[in-house]
Amino acid sequence: MCADRRAGTGAALVVVATPIGNLDDLSPRARAALAGADLVACEDTRRTGRLLELTGIGRRPLLRVDDHTEGSSAAELVRRLTAGERVVLVTDAGTPAIADPGQRMVRAVLDAGLDVTVVPGPSAPLAALVASGLPTARFVFEGFLPRRGQARRRRLAEVAAESRTTVLLESPHRLAATLADLSQACGPDRQVAVARELTKLHEEVVRGPVGAVASEIGETARGEVVVVVGPAPPDTSATDEVISEELRRLLAAGSSRRDAVAEVAAGLGVARRRVYGLALDVDEVHDVDEGSPNWRP
Repeated sequence: MCADRRAGTGAALVVVATPIGNLDDLSPRARAALAGADLVACEDTRRTGRLLELTGIGRRPLLRVDDHTEGSSAAELVRRLTAGERVVLVTDAGTPAIADPGQRMVRAVLDAGLDVTVVPGPSAPLAALVASGLPTARFVFEGFLPRRGQARRRRLAEVAAESRTTVLLESPHRLAATLADLSQACGPDRQVAVARELTKLHEEVVRGPVGAVASEIGETARGEVVVVVGPAPPDTSATDEVISEELRRLLAAGSSRRDAVAEVAAGLGVARRRVYGLALDVDEVHDVDEGSPNWRP
C-alpha cells in the first residue's frame, strides 16, 4: 500500500471554493484564507481581484494560473510554499480542479512533499445535481462532451447507456445542439434537468423529458449551464444472444471492441458493463469470418 509522504514543514496549498454567482456564498473560512494569503493563484487576475474588492478583502498579490500556465506556475508555487508563504488557489467560480484548472497544481505540490488542504464551498455540478430531482445516490461527472466526430458519438453512447445519473457542462451557444444530440442518443423521453445561472438573480432549472426540454429552451440559453441526465432505464428485452450477435456483426465489419460495445449499448439500451462482459466472450471464441480484420487464428 502506498501513501503520500509529507515534508513535515507545515507548508500547505489551500484550495478555496469561491461563489458561482451569489457573493454571500463565500464562507467565513474562505474569506479568512484569502485575507491571510501571501499569494493567491487564480484563473483570471481581473475576476479574482474584483471578487476580493467586492467582498471587502482588499488587494492581495495575484498569480495567473490557467490552462495555459498551470504547468509552468507549479514550480513557483512550490518554491513559495517551501519558503513558508501562505498560498491560496482559486478559480473564476466554484471549486478548483473540477472542470477548471487546479489538478496539476495540486499534484505538483503533493509530489514536492508538501500538503494540500481544501476549503469546500460552491460547486455548480453538485448544485445542479441536487436541484435536478434525479437520482443522486450514484452519479458520474462527465464535464464537457467532445465537440464533434467519433469521440462525441462514443461519449453520447456511453451517457445513453449509463445506469447512473450523469452531470454534464455546456456552453450556452452549444446547449441546443447538445440537447438535440442527447435526445437522439438517449431517446426523447429520457429525463433531464438543465440548470442555468445558478445562485444568480435569473437562476432557472428546466426539468422534463429531453425532447421537450430541448424544444422549450431552443436557442435562448445564456450564462453557465449544467445538464443533468437521468440514468438509463433497466433493460428487460435484449437477450445475451441478441447482444452477442450485434457485437459479432460490428466486429466482423471492422469496428474496434470499444466502439462496438458503445454502439450496441446505446442501440439496445443495455448497460455498457453487460455488453463489455459479453464482448470478452465474443473475442474468446473469435466467431467472425476468416479474412475479417478481427479474425485471429
